[in-house]
Amino acid sequence: MTKLSVPDMSCGHCKASVLSALTPLASAVSVDLDKREVSVEGAADTRGLIAALAAIGFPATAVAG
Repeated sequence: MTKLSVPDMSCGHCKASVLSALTPLASAVSVDLDKREVSVEGAADTRGLIAALAAIGFPATAVAG
């Protein structure tokens, strides 16, 4: 599982945009708006996930652990 910090994600619209961008790249995506984190399951490349989020205006970084 890959976890990403997405600090600019703050509302339901943001969540929908993030899910729309990442769902084609992974087997499962979950969003925690309170923590502003995204969990991604599957063999998706972390750099590809971060690039997909940057392309829609949401800078992200990988979360350790």
